[in-house]
Amino acid sequence: MARQFLTLKRRTAHAAAAALLAALACGAEPAAAAAADTPAPAAMAADVAPDTMILNTSIEVLDAIRNDKAIKAGDFDRVQKLVNERILPKVDFDKMTRLSVGRAWRTATPEQRATLTEQFRLLLMRTYSGALSKVSDQKVRLRPSRDEASATDVIVRTQVVPSQGDPIGLDYRLEKTDAGWKIYDLNILGVWLVENYRNEFGQTLNQGGVDGLIQALTKKNQSLAAGAKP
Repeated sequence: MARQFLTLKRRTAHAAAAALLAALACGAEPAAAAAADTPAPAAMAADVAPDTMILNTSIEVLDAIRNDKAIKAGDFDRVQKLVNERILPKVDFDKMTRLSVGRAWRTATPEQRATLTEQFRLLLMRTYSGALSKVSDQKVRLRPSRDEASATDVIVRTQVVPSQGDPIGLDYRLEKTDAGWKIYDLNILGVWLVENYRNEFGQTLNQGGVDGLIQALTKKNQSLAAGAKP
């Protein structure tokens, strides 16, 4: 599964990889693009529909990337700032990490859980931050929802449409919370992010437990950070 996901990542690096940061770093369809003239509010109301939240975040993040030459150049500190300010409030990284770790999460201490969440967040950012510099004129097209209007756990189904090439299927799983809708999983071309990492983490957990997974994630992040240096 991990190899399959990496193959898909290479095929979609110009659009979908950036979206794995839950940024939806691409433009909206014309119907939503008109909203670009009005800046998206920093704090979204709890009753904003999930598809509206996804489109608003698309516009907000795309504008931030286009106006920040450092991000386009691959500056990780600027990417991290963008994630913390614009993306993190829209994502439930705690739930994403808990589901990715699986049953071992139940026996992890609060300190281990906090470390796992932080290292997983860094892994996603370091793995996919380079794709932000490739984002240009992609657009997002919403596909029909299969969820009831009253549902509190939904999938927003989209297609990332590049200026050339075929559309890329990209879906977001969200849960409604008191603070509004939060993204906690993504699907690229039929591969769910959480399922992929749960399978990958499972091998490490079976061999070294929670501490082994923390060590593996920390080592991976250190390796990625070293590789990003000139």
